[in-house]
This record gives sequence, C-alpha cells and structure tokens, in this order.
Amino acid sequence: MVKKKIVKRKISLKKNYPKWHAAPLKGSFMVTAMLGFLISAYWVYPQSFNYGVTFMILFTIMFVASLISMTKSPIILK
Repeated sequence: MVKKKIVKRKISLKKNYPKWHAAPLKGSFMVTAMLGFLISAYWVYPQSFNYGVTFMILFTIMFVASLISMTKSPIILK
C-alpha cells in the first residue's frame, strides 16, 4: 500500500495589491504651495502666530507632495 502524503498549504496573508504609484499633479499645485507659503509667512504669520504656522506647515506639505509627484509619478505619453 502506498501511503498518502499530507500536503500542508501555506496560507499567504499578503494580498496582491498593486504597487504604490504617486499621482501626477499639475504644475499649478506646486505654484499654489509656493505662493501660499509666502503669503502665510508675510501676511498671516504677523497677524496670528497659530494660523501662520499652521498654514506654512500645510503649504510645505503640499510642496513636498508636488516634489514627490514629479519624481515618482509614471510617465504618461500622449
């Protein structure tokens, strides 16, 4: 008699999700981030410390996101 082998299947917890890709952002997004930072630094910050710092952080994050978008986004050929 032949003995049957018990085969244990490995359960994979990883799902086949697509790799992360940065979304291509428009150039106006970067311009808005730069202008927003400058306006926040020269106009909002002297009026209100809390709002000035908050807006400067927000526009800095927007600028960093636009830089990541420029370097990591897929090339779209038209």
